[in-house]
Amino acid sequence: MIKALTGFALLVAITATALFISSRAEADGPPLIPHPVAGREQCLTCHGEQGIKPVPANHVGFDQGTCLSCHLLSTKPAPDNECLQCHAQPGLSKTLGNGEQLPLHVDPQVFATSVHGSKLLCSDCHSNTTLPHLPREIPSRREYSVAQYELCKRCHFANYTKTLDSIHFEMFASGNLDAPICTDCHGAHDVTRPAQPRASISQTCSQCHQEISQTYLDSVHGKALVGDNNYDAPVCTDCHTSHTIEDPRTAAFRLESIDICSNCHSNEAVMKKYGISTNVVKSYLNDFHGRAVALTGKQGKDIWAKEAVCTDCHGVHDIQSADSPESPVIKANLVATCQQCHPGATDNFPGSWLSHYQPSLTKAPMVFLVGWFYRLLIPFILVGLSVHILLDLWRAITNR
Repeated sequence: MIKALTGFALLVAITATALFISSRAEADGPPLIPHPVAGREQCLTCHGEQGIKPVPANHVGFDQGTCLSCHLLSTKPAPDNECLQCHAQPGLSKTLGNGEQLPLHVDPQVFATSVHGSKLLCSDCHSNTTLPHLPREIPSRREYSVAQYELCKRCHFANYTKTLDSIHFEMFASGNLDAPICTDCHGAHDVTRPAQPRASISQTCSQCHQEISQTYLDSVHGKALVGDNNYDAPVCTDCHTSHTIEDPRTAAFRLESIDICSNCHSNEAVMKKYGISTNVVKSYLNDFHGRAVALTGKQGKDIWAKEAVCTDCHGVHDIQSADSPESPVIKANLVATCQQCHPGATDNFPGSWLSHYQPSLTKAPMVFLVGWFYRLLIPFILVGLSVHILLDLWRAITNR
């Protein structure tokens, strides 16, 4: 009798221990392998004839009861290690209302090396997620992205606010859901620093602007950036900015384009590397075109400047080196370039333009000499006239 009671007590102790271990395993996540059997008698939930069942990409066939056999029911956000127990599985996805597959796989290594990897937890962005996940109807991948992207403003409110004044948000607000949002440019779980490498900025823009991107890659700027990895070459955001992107077809942007070009072409340190004079901006502003455009700008930013700006002569995304056979400002092509605004321009019409050069004894010597002649003549006339007036006054005073 005593031996029977002792054996029974030992059996109860073993069973209690197994149940305790089982309950702890359930609380901490999926069971260890191997794991205690007590409390997990429904073996076929996870096991089949060929061993452990593979988890389907969309969890079809796994009801809530199955989830609870591995996941602890909680109304609190799940910790990252618990999220990645499922979301680290390649191929994990969810079928949406329109039949699209929403990828649910997150590469732990990719996320860890992103700018958010050491700063954010899954629950910082997915704060309303509980285990097991509550049923959620998602019509399409795009609508899911649109619903989620405003989470970025929790940390990046200043940049988010800037986007509200951009042409992208204007398109988005008008009903175009394909207009770029934060995650289209920066990514979601793989966010990296935008300028590493620098060429990635223009590659990001090319996702929507493919034709323009190819034109840019064939330009002197694009070849320098991609071919030579030249960090001095302008990328899309140098001209269009990143968050406050304006409509480039407006009168205001046309006027601003001169300042945009001058940001680099007035930089003596940068231009010296490539043998380009920084006087190109000054010479433009001093000639008829530049002065007329400046006068238009003073009258209002919404007035279209009819006179030529930099891009009218040099191009926009297709800018070539000034000595390239394809350049619109090379001598062979210059007449055709002038005829865009001056239809009656003849072959000698461009001869009146100094090509941004300052007159000198070697370049346009006649213009240089005439300029110095007037520099000497005008002061001589003014001084002589002043002396004549003073002498006449002195004579009038002394004769009284």
